[in-house]
Amino acid sequence: MTLRNDALEAEVDQARRVLQVSATTPAALSGFEGTSGEGGGRYVLEGPLTPANAAALRAAFANLRPALIGPSQTSVGTGDRLGLATPGHVRAFQASGGAVVPVFAQQSIREMDRLGRDAQSVMDDATFGAVAAGWTGAVGADCDHIKTTEGIDRGLAAGFTMFTLDPGDHVVDVRGGVTQAQVDVLPWAELEDDIDALRARYVGTTLDLGDRQVTIGEDEILTAAVKYGECVVDARRLYRHLVDNARHEVEVEIAVDETAFVTSFVEHYYLATELRRLGVEWVSFAPRYADGFEKGVEYLGDPQALRENLMGHRAVADALGGYKISLHSGSDKFSIYPLAVEATAGRIHLKTSGTSYLCALEVVARHDPELLAEFWQVSRESYVRARASYQVSADVDKTPVGLDGVDLAGLVAAFDSRQILHVGYGDSLDAVGRDGRPLRERLRELILVHHEDYAAVLTGHIGAHVAPFAAGAYTRV
Repeated sequence: MTLRNDALEAEVDQARRVLQVSATTPAALSGFEGTSGEGGGRYVLEGPLTPANAAALRAAFANLRPALIGPSQTSVGTGDRLGLATPGHVRAFQASGGAVVPVFAQQSIREMDRLGRDAQSVMDDATFGAVAAGWTGAVGADCDHIKTTEGIDRGLAAGFTMFTLDPGDHVVDVRGGVTQAQVDVLPWAELEDDIDALRARYVGTTLDLGDRQVTIGEDEILTAAVKYGECVVDARRLYRHLVDNARHEVEVEIAVDETAFVTSFVEHYYLATELRRLGVEWVSFAPRYADGFEKGVEYLGDPQALRENLMGHRAVADALGGYKISLHSGSDKFSIYPLAVEATAGRIHLKTSGTSYLCALEVVARHDPELLAEFWQVSRESYVRARASYQVSADVDKTPVGLDGVDLAGLVAAFDSRQILHVGYGDSLDAVGRDGRPLRERLRELILVHHEDYAAVLTGHIGAHVAPFAAGAYTRV
């Protein structure tokens, strides 16, 4: 497809991995690099998919420049572990009618490091993919699950506009109760607080959660402070580094979802109130929800309990001025999307990631069974170790060792094998195959040959994620 404005026409040839640009004047091509010529009354250029050419595209087409999404617009992020999924992602959003803002450039620093990618390549791959599919709408860009100031610096240098700050490493296990000693050693100075002021702010406060009211007692607020006090300090540290060093507009998400401990409504209220008191601003918030979120498979918990959980967190967000609730580990949870949109009145952000990698393996299953067998072997052998970093429950003993006679499409889709493939991406993409070549290289080559097939698979699969959010997208009154 062709992207056009008054000065330029641009196309990306996915199979050849080249950019083609034409203009009525040579000056319009000055920011691009490649081989140029003249023909048919236009000046034309063909060049590689380089950072310079991605930057030139973003300079020429305003919609390709990541923009702020804000606390109200319904949005969906679509991570891309191979750098080849954006054309299919674009088609999924085009089919939804444009009611949902996409975040095509979305990857955590952890995944970047695991995959040997950098923030700039994540941004540039999304830009080229958007051009390839003719995307004309706005885009966001999320530097996800940041735990260090160095990660912030990498995202800023690449032009990311959304920064998901993750202080989750500082969450304290309070399931056995809290002690006075734990209260005493809270970082009171960094919190600019003391225990008497804390009690005065919270004890006796009533939270209106819609279907019920919760009055905060002293035990509840001290538990929240012990559990999340260090998180408040760390999130403010990251936030201050971001705003002090940003040279373009940025927005923030706060995420404490990647922990073992569910976030209560009182704890959400404490976290958000303390961060706001200390000058932190954000557009979306990801608490740790009720159990049932596992990687790459349907929601496993009680849908009604999740509905009530989301409604309560939305009520807390509304009480504090209004911001979106962010749903992480959101891939393939088709049964809960309508209720999640309803429970949050469309003020929600969904994050998907590994499901696009699994779509690539679906294409591999069709076209190169031997390559899929190599991915399966590595993933299966590494699962016991890899599973420690994820919420998964696959049983490796329920899966085949070899794939002779196995329905390969069924293998990619089945619960246990799907999770094993999902969390095995890092080891698989790092592995060297039987032919001495990296599996990553062979996978990319196959996807480029069958890029239309991959885009079609993603259009349907990601489209099934986006459609419920588009149907219930937030509309300002």
